[in-house]
Amino acid sequence: MASNVETPDYSVSSKSGNLEIREYGPTIIAEATVEGERDKAIQRGFRIIADYIFGNNLSSTKVAMTAPVMQQSNEKIAMTAPVIQQAAGKSWNVRFVMPSKYTIETLPKPINPQVAVIEVPATRFAVIRFSGFAGQESLDRHEAQLRTFMAERNLTATNAPQYAFYNAPWTLPFMRRNEVMIEVTGK
Repeated sequence: MASNVETPDYSVSSKSGNLEIREYGPTIIAEATVEGERDKAIQRGFRIIADYIFGNNLSSTKVAMTAPVMQQSNEKIAMTAPVIQQAAGKSWNVRFVMPSKYTIETLPKPINPQVAVIEVPATRFAVIRFSGFAGQESLDRHEAQLRTFMAERNLTATNAPQYAFYNAPWTLPFMRRNEVMIEVTGK
C-alpha cells in the first residue's frame, strides 16, 4: 500500500500525543473471516479481499486499494470484558474500507462467498498510533497504553480491539503506520 491511497475520514475529539478519540462516519467494508494465528490470518484474509477488489467479482470491476487493512478477533465479548491477547486458532475478521465513491448498491458483488460487503454505521474509537513492526508483543503493549488512556477518560470498550496497518510489508519499520483501535462509549 502506498501513501497516496484513500483512507477513511474521521474527526478527532480528544488527543494526547499518539492517543486519540476519533469519530468516524458511516463506511462500507469488504470483510473475510479466516481462522488461525493472527499473522497468518491477516495474510490469508488480505489475499481473499485483494482478489475481490482486483476484479474477481460479478462485474469484473477493479476497486481502488485503500488503507488501512484492518484485523479484529471474531470472538464476541461483553462490553466490559478486556481482551489482552488473542490465542492461536482464533477466528479473525480482515477488512478493507471501500472507497468513499461507492454505495452498497454500486459496489461490485463478490463471487467468493468468503467476502462480505458490509455497511458500518458511524463509530467512535479510541486509537493509539505507532510505527515499527506490529508483532503481537508490540500490539499488546500499545493496547495496554490505549486501555489506560480509555480508563482515564471513563470510556468503555464495546468490541474487541482492531489492528490497522497502513503500509506494504516492505515499508521500512520507522516509516510504518500502525494503530490499535477500540470502539468505545462514554464521554
